[in-house]
Amino acid sequence: MTHQFPSLSPEQKKELSDIAQRIVAPGKGILAADESTGTMGKRLQKINVENSEENRRCFRDLLFSTDSSISNCVGGVIFFHETLYQKADSGKLFPQVVKDKGIVVGIKVDKGTAGLNGTDGETTTQGLDGLSERCAQYKKDGCDFAKWRCVLKISDGCPSALAIAENANVLARYASICQQNGLVPIVEPEILPDGDHDLLRCQYITEKVLAAVYKALSDHHVYLEGTLLKPNMVTAGHSCTKKYTPQEVAMATVTALRRTVPAAVPGICFLSGGQSEEEASLNLNAINQVPLHRPWKLTFSYGRALQASALAAWQGKAANKAAAQQAFCSRAKINGLAAKGEYKPSGSADTASMQSLYTASYVY
Repeated sequence: MTHQFPSLSPEQKKELSDIAQRIVAPGKGILAADESTGTMGKRLQKINVENSEENRRCFRDLLFSTDSSISNCVGGVIFFHETLYQKADSGKLFPQVVKDKGIVVGIKVDKGTAGLNGTDGETTTQGLDGLSERCAQYKKDGCDFAKWRCVLKISDGCPSALAIAENANVLARYASICQQNGLVPIVEPEILPDGDHDLLRCQYITEKVLAAVYKALSDHHVYLEGTLLKPNMVTAGHSCTKKYTPQEVAMATVTALRRTVPAAVPGICFLSGGQSEEEASLNLNAINQVPLHRPWKLTFSYGRALQASALAAWQGKAANKAAAQQAFCSRAKINGLAAKGEYKPSGSADTASMQSLYTASYVY
C-alpha cells in the first residue's frame, strides 16, 4: 500500500482552499480571457478588427476596467501570458486592475495539444517541462490559480483508453506542480461537442473521463479542496438531430458529476463549449435547479459566452467602449444569477446572445 509522505503543509493547504473558495463564492464564476493570440485573431476578424497587440489590449482593457460591481458575479479571471504583463489605459498593470476589484487572477499554463500517434486524431496536452518554474514566476507576478486544457472527442472509436489515461495523467501532474507553487489548478478535461452522438452517449463518456481524472488526481496526491474542475456540460453532439431541453441537459450533467466528482472539490466551473450566450446561461440555470443533492458550487468559466455580445457591441471603436462594457456586465450578471438557479429570462434576448459560438474541433 502507498505510504503517505508529506506533500503540502497545513498552511499551503489552507491557502489553496481559501483561494478556490473565493473564486466560486455564491453567485460568482470565472471570466476566461486566456485566448491565445491566434484565437483572439479569429474573434477580432469577425468584427473586422486587426489582430494587433494594441487591439487585443484594448478589448481586454474594456473587460477588466468594467464597473467594479462586476466582482459580485466574477470571482476569477484567467489571463493569457501576454495580457498578464500589459497595462490598462490608466497605466496600471492588468492583474492589479483585476485584484483591486477583489477578483482572483489566474493564468493559462499549458502549451497546446500534441497528437497521439496511432489514434484517430486524438491528442494530449504539452507544457509540463519547466512548469514548476513558470508557476513560481506567475505566483510572484500576482497569479493565484492556473488553467490547463485537455481535449477529448467522441466518435466511433473515441475517446480511446490511451487518450483517457494519458490526459488524466497529464492533468494530475499539472495539478500537483501547481499546488506545490501555491496556485489552485483548474482541471479541464474538455469533451468536444463535435459529432452526432446523443445526450446519453455524452453522459457515459463524461462519466468515464471524469472517473479516470479523479483516480489520477488521487494517485498523484492532489489536494482536492484546493482544486476546481472545468468540465463540459453533458450535451448532445452538434450534429445530433434530436434537440434536448435545458432540463434534460441539466439532469444528465448533474447525474454524471454526482457519480464521479468527490464532494471535497469546492466548485465546478463549466466551459461554454460553443453554446450561444443565452443557451449557456439557460443550461447553467437549469443545472442549479436540478432536484438532486449537489455538494459543490456549480458555476461558469466562460470565454465566448461572456464576450460575444461585448465584442459585437465594441466593433473596435473607442466610442463603443461603454456599450460593450454594458453588454459584458449584463451577461456576467445573468450568469451570476444562473449560478444560483435564479435567472428568469425576460424573453427579450438580443441577436448577439442567441448566436451559436460553435467552432468545429475548437482550438483555444
